[in-house]
Amino acid sequence: MDIVTQGLLGAVVAQSAARPSQARLAAAVGFIAGLLADADIFIRSPDDPLLVLEYHRQFTHSLLFVPIGGLVATVLLWPFLRRRINFGQLYPLAVLGYLPSGLLDACTSYGTQLFWPVSEARIAWNLIAVVDPLFSGVLIIALGWGLLKSTPLPARLGLGIAVLYLLVGLAQRERVENFITTFAESQGQRIERLEAKPTLGNIILWRTIYETNGRFYVNAVRAGVFSEPRIYPGSSIEHFSPERLDGLKTGSVLAQDIDRFTDFSDGYIIQYPNQPCILGDIRYAMLPTQLIPLWGIELDLARQNQHVRFRTFRHLDKVTRRAFLDMLLGRPLEQAASPSPDSNSDASAQLRCRPD
Repeated sequence: MDIVTQGLLGAVVAQSAARPSQARLAAAVGFIAGLLADADIFIRSPDDPLLVLEYHRQFTHSLLFVPIGGLVATVLLWPFLRRRINFGQLYPLAVLGYLPSGLLDACTSYGTQLFWPVSEARIAWNLIAVVDPLFSGVLIIALGWGLLKSTPLPARLGLGIAVLYLLVGLAQRERVENFITTFAESQGQRIERLEAKPTLGNIILWRTIYETNGRFYVNAVRAGVFSEPRIYPGSSIEHFSPERLDGLKTGSVLAQDIDRFTDFSDGYIIQYPNQPCILGDIRYAMLPTQLIPLWGIELDLARQNQHVRFRTFRHLDKVTRRAFLDMLLGRPLEQAASPSPDSNSDASAQLRCRPD
């Protein structure tokens, strides 16, 4: 989730458990503790662009790390708050503020190593987008009300509404998955694996990706809470396999980086349409019907002892914004917004990915 919402949720959770006399102080402690888990974003290397992907939402977001994270937050805050609260009272509030960071991130689609080091699996429940104004707004109102009245009751109410919203997201995800499964069967396809992800800022419009016979099929589904789901057909593209890279050396830095990126992307890897030397994570795109991923890695088979280059593709123009809004509102798409430019894209059978 976005870092502000992380702090807001930490503040609301800590405030909900505080005494009325400590409601405001608890909110401040919870907010700062809620931000602390995302300090892992600073674990990076200029020589290894994939390092930040491996450590973001890793040990700092693990449930087993929560007592340690709470302790770190307490130590950082203690010099400023020691005249208002003792260490023994501050620590539980910091733990409560830190606790929801990993859980909330696991509710998004990015993936969180919630049970590290017992398991390195990335948990992504796909219940909410990384930015959702409605969810954040509920927390802001609850927090503001609690600060104004100096009482934990609004925080408890807001926390309940937030959990209810996540449960609605769960129901929406199940509806979308069932709908797209039925759609695939109507096309004579048997889904081997499927992901449905809410698009930015809502739980109405979803991006679906399913794999069958070595291809990924991407579609958008609008699932109004009180209306039948509607599909916006997308395109398909071939699943990437390292065996198709001509001259890739087993055990090289390049081969290891491909494996690392594949693991991070849970195997949802493609070669960019018209740019076969760039591998992308098909799970994310600017539009839910597009094949062009938001990020990827650039390969150079002539320099296999060097790390890959990380690339981002986030071009947002008027046509893209209109297409997204049309799908969100359930309107028909204009021809200019159709996904035809990258539809049914395949790379060549053998790739060299070397400088000319």
